[in-house]
Amino acid sequence: MMHLAQFLVHGPTYHSLAMWRHPRTAAAGYDWARPELYQHIARVCEAAKFDMLFFADLNYVSDTYTGSLGPALRNATQVPEHDPIPLLSFMAAVTGHIGLGATYSVSHQHPFHAARLWATLDHLTRGRAAWNVVTTLNHNQSANFGEELRPTDERYDRAHEFIEVCRKLWESWDEDAVVMDRAAGIFADPDKVRRIEHAGRYFKSRGPLNVVRSPQNGPAILQAGTSPKGREFAARYADAVFAIQPHLESAKALYEDINRRVVEAGRQPRACKLLFGVQPILGTSRAEALDKQATHNALVPLEGGLAILSGHLDFDLSALPLDTVMAHRTEAKLQRMQSRYRSMTGDLLTLEQVARNHGQAVGLPQFVGTAADVADQLEAYFDFVGGDGFMLSPIDCPGAIEQFADLVVPELQRRGRFREDYTGRTQRDHLLQDN
Repeated sequence: MMHLAQFLVHGPTYHSLAMWRHPRTAAAGYDWARPELYQHIARVCEAAKFDMLFFADLNYVSDTYTGSLGPALRNATQVPEHDPIPLLSFMAAVTGHIGLGATYSVSHQHPFHAARLWATLDHLTRGRAAWNVVTTLNHNQSANFGEELRPTDERYDRAHEFIEVCRKLWESWDEDAVVMDRAAGIFADPDKVRRIEHAGRYFKSRGPLNVVRSPQNGPAILQAGTSPKGREFAARYADAVFAIQPHLESAKALYEDINRRVVEAGRQPRACKLLFGVQPILGTSRAEALDKQATHNALVPLEGGLAILSGHLDFDLSALPLDTVMAHRTEAKLQRMQSRYRSMTGDLLTLEQVARNHGQAVGLPQFVGTAADVADQLEAYFDFVGGDGFMLSPIDCPGAIEQFADLVVPELQRRGRFREDYTGRTQRDHLLQDN
């Protein structure tokens, strides 16, 4: 049984830089800032029994490419991005089962604020909140908070302590602390609420939290980093990992590595689900779907691809010729990007080719064809890798999300590969349904 999540951004572009100017998006009167759009998406995905809706989020406008804001602004390379957190409550109000997740960086926050925010959201969603824990990846984001970008090891060491403090705060109220004895005039039992008195390398917090224990005792934890430090973090804390792995062998190796690390961390096997990103492109025929793919990919500007790739690498690619073979560079981050985008024939790709691919889907494989074709491709990926499911990213909105829900989900259900209904109420319930 597959798990399905819908990838979203509170902005005009997702993984596809063409999305905001796609003809179907334009024809639909797309207004990404209108909150009712996200309520509509929530209803569609809940009717299709998706595990969750997931918002990515970044807190910067990148000037990494050319040292100017111009390329990012001209091409809407993950800008603007409005804060997705307020949308979670808005979407929860019109749904009753689907999980609601968002990215929230720990790099420039204090654990007490995060623990309070996410416990409150878990209450407001009745146990459907999911927090994608990330650290800052770009110097622009650090600069917005008046800081320098910390080294990777330090960012993750700080993140470990951040989550440990949050956990202590969520545990500071026992489940039965609130007694509400009106006759005796006792709201909460003081013996069941405690200070945490945390004093660590990066944080101090006295506690207790001033939010009662939430339905999931804090939100479900998501993670999206696949570096060694990211994998270690996921193995210890995450309920699910969102990963971009276009190559089956790499996806299988990642899946097996995360599961091994989870067990080594003392958790139950498969306690952490891996959701691999894909970009479905559907047509009533294969020819129509291929034509849609070509139309979409042609709309991605090269400058936009270079700008978003520079931002994600935190490396100004304007200094390199477009015919530069990425694998021939000495920088490890450029070689890793070449590995992600290596062609099926094994040919090495130029900077121009990698940038165009990155602007089209940020490395997500495009699954193209009829509903049955796309279901075949999902099954083939799923069965080879070993699970657990997919994070779906649209090429146009509205349109692509509804089309997948209406056509591919019923096909997967007919094959016995996706749930017919929810069996639990919380985000963790959905992720554990097939265990």
